[in-house]
Amino acid sequence: MESIIEILVADDDEEIRSALSEVLTEEGYHVVSVANGSEALDYLRTGPRPAVILLDLWMPVMDGPTFCQELIRDPALARIPVIVLTAAQDPRLVPSHATDILFKPVPLERLLSRLQTLTCAKTG
Repeated sequence: MESIIEILVADDDEEIRSALSEVLTEEGYHVVSVANGSEALDYLRTGPRPAVILLDLWMPVMDGPTFCQELIRDPALARIPVIVLTAAQDPRLVPSHATDILFKPVPLERLLSRLQTLTCAKTG
C-alpha cells in the first residue's frame, strides 16, 4: 500500500491555496492549507508532520520569516523542508532555513520536481 505524502501550504491568498491544493491533490499528495504562519505552527504542533511546507513570505498575523524562526526553535519541526513561494524578487528576504525558493507565479513543473525530489514520491 502506497503511503500518503502530506504537504502543508501556508499562504494568505485563498486562490493560491486553492490552486495549489487542487494541483497537488491531483498529483497524489494530501494537502493541508492555512492562511498564515501562526496557523501553520498550530497545525504542526498538533497534527501529523508534513513532508514539505510551501510557505509564502508576506502573510498577516505571522509572516514567513517569523514562522521560520519559530520552526527552527523547535527540534521536532526544524528538519521539515520549507519551499518559499514569493512575489518578492529579492533573495535576501528569504529565510536562511528555506530549502528552496520559487518566485510567483510559481513554475509548476519546477515545484512538482522539487516536491518529488524532497519526498522521494512516486507520483503522477
